[in-house]
Amino acid sequence: MTGFLLLTVIYIAFISLGLPDALLGVSWPLMHVEFNAPISMAGWIFMTIAAGTILSSLLSGRLLERFDTKQVTFGSGLVTAMCLLGFYAAPSLIWLFVLSIPLGLGAGAVDAALNHYVAENYKAHHMNWLHCFWGVGATGGPLVMAGVLTESGWRDGYLIVALIQFALAFLLLLSFPLWKRENKTEPSPLERQETAVTALERKMPKGLSYALATFLLYCGIEALIGLWASSYLVQMKQFSVATAATWVSIYYGSITLGRFLSGFLSFRFTNRQMIRLGQTLALIGSLVFLIPATGAMLVGLIFIGLGLAPIYPSMLHETPQRFGKERAKRLMGFQMAFAYTGSTFLPPLFGLIVSQTSLGLFPLVTVLIMLGMLWNTERLNLIMHQPSKEELT
Repeated sequence: MTGFLLLTVIYIAFISLGLPDALLGVSWPLMHVEFNAPISMAGWIFMTIAAGTILSSLLSGRLLERFDTKQVTFGSGLVTAMCLLGFYAAPSLIWLFVLSIPLGLGAGAVDAALNHYVAENYKAHHMNWLHCFWGVGATGGPLVMAGVLTESGWRDGYLIVALIQFALAFLLLLSFPLWKRENKTEPSPLERQETAVTALERKMPKGLSYALATFLLYCGIEALIGLWASSYLVQMKQFSVATAATWVSIYYGSITLGRFLSGFLSFRFTNRQMIRLGQTLALIGSLVFLIPATGAMLVGLIFIGLGLAPIYPSMLHETPQRFGKERAKRLMGFQMAFAYTGSTFLPPLFGLIVSQTSLGLFPLVTVLIMLGMLWNTERLNLIMHQPSKEELT
């Protein structure tokens, strides 16, 4: 019963993780008018939040060595709630930038901490379903904002989400007795022998560079498609804005549905098999998207979403098996920092490229990134020549 209650709390926490993610984009059309700011300023606020998220992801390993996951999660949730409340009350644009720093720091720390805890203590299907619930939160945030924009303005949307985050922090505090006690003692001589590595290997474990590149490319392509697919369909294929937006919604819906289905598939397949299956399906989808027929393009976009779905959760869950439990706490944060870097910088980099060339490059770039992601994963699998513990059972 205790395990079920804790898992319920973690599922709720993942919904909460997604709630604030899309608030800025939905509310900015009103916010920039109130603050007399150019519409492009949203990008700089987003980058400030992302910088804090990347930094806290890199430092999350040190936090988890000093504090338990429940403490990091509670503290991060409380900081996030306070920052969202600050957005609600912000008197000027400069306050949005000031608050964006701790908002990003809180988001990165709790994300890395929870993913590490789930990878250590739960099966792969829970990792897939938990990230599916993150999608529920990411969808729910804009719905909350949309419900108040026409009546009360954007501030009430931030207030509602802030109150939800405060409620979650209180729930996390009440759940402290449910969490598994994490061992902070020194490892035994046998454990030290099993995890002994040179100073160089401690900094760069075998195959880590390929894992980091895969995380960067995965989150980069997921965000790139979400940001630029609509513009490509409107400008290059003469779709209406409403139709293009619907297609992007279908893309995100495919990812959410794919993660739900991946939870069941993970009973049958290992993490490595799920990653390879997902990357192959996403690559096939990107190739189908190249076909100019409307039906083929829609099928391709759905295949891309379904293919991307299991990759990120499975890579996170595989971390302790790839690099060992002793390293996993720090490496989880490093991997997520590279993931955030990809989602932060690849979409604007593509925008810079197409500003000098053509948006028609979108399908080709998608195929190239899919190939790069698959190549890095297969290189990592070759380096990790010993089968994972999951495959031995």
